[in-house]
Amino acid sequence: MNRTEREAAARRIMEQTPAAVPPDLCAEAVRRGERLLRRRLLVRRVLWLLACAAVVAFGVWAARVHPWTEPPSQTTPPITGW
Repeated sequence: MNRTEREAAARRIMEQTPAAVPPDLCAEAVRRGERLLRRRLLVRRVLWLLACAAVVAFGVWAARVHPWTEPPSQTTPPITGW
């Protein structure tokens, strides 16, 4: 297919009557878009809630366990009688 054939095919397509668009297409698109935005907002809020709960749980665990302190040594007996 050379250039003139492609141009002729494009002109034929453009000269045809456009396809009929459903009358409620815009309203349906708006409804779907609003639903997607609400769902995205809900997911974002749930993820933030989970992140905050994880931070609080880690803080409570760290306050109780004190993972930054060195545990007492259990490998050598205490030295007595000096």
